[in-house]
Amino acid sequence: MNHTDPQGSSRRDVLKTSAAAAFTTMIFPRMVRGANDKLTVGFIGTGAMGQGNVQFALQTDKVQAVAICDVYQPNLEKGIDIAKKFGQTPKAIKDFREVLADKSIDAVCIATPDHWHAYMEVEACKAGKDVYVEKPACTWVEEGQKMVQAARKYNRVVQGGTMQRSGGYFKKAAELVQAGEIGQVTFCHEWQAGLTKKEGWGKPQAAAPAGLDWDLWLGPAPERPFSFNRFGVAPGRFSTFRYFWDYAGGAMTDWGVHLIDPVHQAMKEPMPKSIVALGTKLYVDDDTETPDTLQATFQYDTFLSTYESRTCNPMPMFGQGYGTSFHGTKGTLVVNRGGVWVYPNDTKEPKKVWENDREMGSMNVPHWHNFIECIKSREKPISDIERCVRSSVTCILANLSLRFGSRLDWDENAWTVKQDDMKPHLKAVYRAPWKLEV
Repeated sequence: MNHTDPQGSSRRDVLKTSAAAAFTTMIFPRMVRGANDKLTVGFIGTGAMGQGNVQFALQTDKVQAVAICDVYQPNLEKGIDIAKKFGQTPKAIKDFREVLADKSIDAVCIATPDHWHAYMEVEACKAGKDVYVEKPACTWVEEGQKMVQAARKYNRVVQGGTMQRSGGYFKKAAELVQAGEIGQVTFCHEWQAGLTKKEGWGKPQAAAPAGLDWDLWLGPAPERPFSFNRFGVAPGRFSTFRYFWDYAGGAMTDWGVHLIDPVHQAMKEPMPKSIVALGTKLYVDDDTETPDTLQATFQYDTFLSTYESRTCNPMPMFGQGYGTSFHGTKGTLVVNRGGVWVYPNDTKEPKKVWENDREMGSMNVPHWHNFIECIKSREKPISDIERCVRSSVTCILANLSLRFGSRLDWDENAWTVKQDDMKPHLKAVYRAPWKLEV
């Protein structure tokens, strides 16, 4: 029999409740202080994507921006200005380590250049913070593995920036594929096409701009003299750091992650068994490094998939300049951020169409809502870091195949490739004093 006190609670229940409260406070300290409390967030990196994330997060009305952090003063000020439009006054911080040390911050958003993602995510997990980290998750295969390990070891909720997973079109596509709407899928294709200028981004020479800490911007990447295109922040462009191997992976990890991730979402999170990729700069004459034209082929257990990046020819496919297509025994499904189209095998016209739907097309704000709800529930978010890492590593392996002229065969259990001569290229190489330690 359970002997209760006058309030109807047993001593055992009180102890259990106290222990649970202590654990809850340890996991997410501020979220339990009051039902009306907002999630306190530090935003690290406020370039184009980072500025977008400040806005998307604050649109949920569930986030308090405590800190805005960037090594480039103009971007820092832009992030602050966005927060002010929502009636918030975050601290302006240049060094991300100050954000991670702030115990009043529940979570961080990492929207830095790609080469910083893994280190900051691991350190944020160690600091007891939940994390929203942009895609690609990492630039080295080993980094991705350690990001997942850190999330699990420190019981952190980590949402990858593959926000399409929260979009209605991509959820519908996955639902239709898994329901057998187009039959058995044996082939997938991903593409983006455009016509860039011959001079590309040019070969500009300039000194580092005022307000930039170039050494901290480089961080774990190799020491290099300042280069305008390596930094790449200028009006009318997404930062061009993504076209240099030191910091990113070109179109393969920029567009490729977004286009391959829907395949993984619909096909229940596989990893390719074998990867072969070819590509180079065939047209563009600038000082960037990554290909202007490439094609990668991925062999999965039950289907084949190809990705193509055509930046020198804008011809669309299925009427779309970019997208992901699933080819099955009953028909073909095409999805992108504008809609979903189903083509039965006996016709050239889509018979089922979902498009021009504002609610289905919304992705970024719902992605932040999902992240916030999972911080409360401690469930894995829709783009849990392991899922984002799988899509990112798939693209990184394609780049390695392309750069070293090698077919790669993936060993899922060992989380490495079977080619011994390629294994060293999977391991993260950091400039001192930076170390990636879980």
